[in-house]
Amino acid sequence: MARTIAALPAGARITDYISLGVITKTFPMATVRSVLAATEKSSVRQRDLPAHVVVYYVIALALYMQASYREVLRCLLEGIQWLLDPSAAVRVAGKSGISQARTRLGWEPLHRLHDAVVKPIAISATRGAWYRGWRLVSLDGSTLDVADEEANAAAFGRPGSSRGDGSGAYPQIRFVSLVENGTHVLFASRMAGCATGEITLAKAVLPSLQRGMLCLADRQFFGFALWHEARAGGADLLWRIKKNLRLACDERLADGSYLSQVYPSERDWRHKANGVRLRVIDYCLEGVADAEPIYRLVTTLLDHDKAPAKELAALYHERWEIETALDELKTHLRGAKIVLRSKTPDLVRQEFYGLMMAPFAIRSLIHEAALDADEDPDRLSFLHAVRVVRRKLPAYGALPPSAKEGLP
Repeated sequence: MARTIAALPAGARITDYISLGVITKTFPMATVRSVLAATEKSSVRQRDLPAHVVVYYVIALALYMQASYREVLRCLLEGIQWLLDPSAAVRVAGKSGISQARTRLGWEPLHRLHDAVVKPIAISATRGAWYRGWRLVSLDGSTLDVADEEANAAAFGRPGSSRGDGSGAYPQIRFVSLVENGTHVLFASRMAGCATGEITLAKAVLPSLQRGMLCLADRQFFGFALWHEARAGGADLLWRIKKNLRLACDERLADGSYLSQVYPSERDWRHKANGVRLRVIDYCLEGVADAEPIYRLVTTLLDHDKAPAKELAALYHERWEIETALDELKTHLRGAKIVLRSKTPDLVRQEFYGLMMAPFAIRSLIHEAALDADEDPDRLSFLHAVRVVRRKLPAYGALPPSAKEGLP
C-alpha cells in the first residue's frame, strides 16, 4: 500500500506549527490569547508572524541569546520539517519582518503574561521550600546591560564608570525580584533605568508578598516605610539590618533575642509614638574567616518558641539562594557578558519579560522532575536542564493549527 505523505491541513500556516515544547506547556495558548485580547494586540490580519507566535518567539529568544533573530526562528520551525518534502525549504521571516512583528506586539502583553503565570510553584512535598510551614522567599535586585543605542541610553541611562562621569560602556536596566528559595523561581520582577534605586523598585514588588510567606532580605532594604509595606499583605519578614541601628530592648526572650520597636521618624522615636513591634536577633559567626563581628536580624516572628533565634540565624543565609537564581539567569541562560539585543526601549522591556519567563519554564520542568524523584530541586542542574530544552525544543510541536481540522 502506498504511504500517505503527511501534510499541513488546508488553511494552516507554517508558523502555526512552531515547536516550543516546554514553553507552551508553561504558558498555555489560552492564556496567551487572553492576554493579547486584554491588551488589544491580537492579530487581525493573517500574517507570517501572528501575535501569539511572536509572544512565544520572544520567550524563546532568551534560550538562544547568542543566536541571531532568524536563527532562533529557524530553530523553532525545524519541528515541522517532517510535514514537508525533505527537499523543500522552510520560509523564515527576515530580520526586518521579525522586528516589525515584535514592534507591533509591544511589551505590555509580555508583562501581563509574566504577572499572570510566573508565580511560586512549590507544593507541600517540595523539599527545601519551607520553614515550619512558611514558604521561603527572598528579595534582591541586579542589573542587565542593553544594546548601545542612543534611544536605550536616553531611556535607561548608563552606570557610572571608573571616572565617575556616568559613561559606562553600555546602557543598563535595573530590576528587583522575589525568588522562591526552594525552586529558584524568580517572580514579581520589575525593571527600570539604572538610575532607579532598588528601594524604589522593591515598592512595586512587595505587593506580591502574601500570608504564609517568610521573606528574607539584606540590610540595604530595611527602613520603616518599606518594612511597613512588606508586612501589609500578611507575609512574615526576616531582614538583616545595620548593626548600629538604635533598637531598645523592651523585653529579653529566653533564646537571647529581644522585642523592640521601630518608628517612622525621629520625632516619633523621641515620643515613643506610632512604633511597630519587631524581634531582634544578634549573633556572631565563630570560626568563619572574614566574618563581621556581629550580625543583626529583625523579624515579624515574635514567638521564640515557634521560631527560635538559632534557627532564624541559620535560615537567614538561605537568602543567598536568590544570588544563585540570578546567576542562573545572567550566566547560564543569558551567557556571561551577553548584552540584551533589543535596540529600542519598548523592545528592551519586551525582551526583559521574555528573559524572566524562560527560566520559569525551565524551573517548572526541574520542579516536576524533582517531585518525581523525591529530590530537592536545588540538586538538579539548571544548566543541564537548559541544554536539554535547547536540544529538544525543535522536536516537539505544541501550537495548535489555525485550521479547523488537526493533522492527518
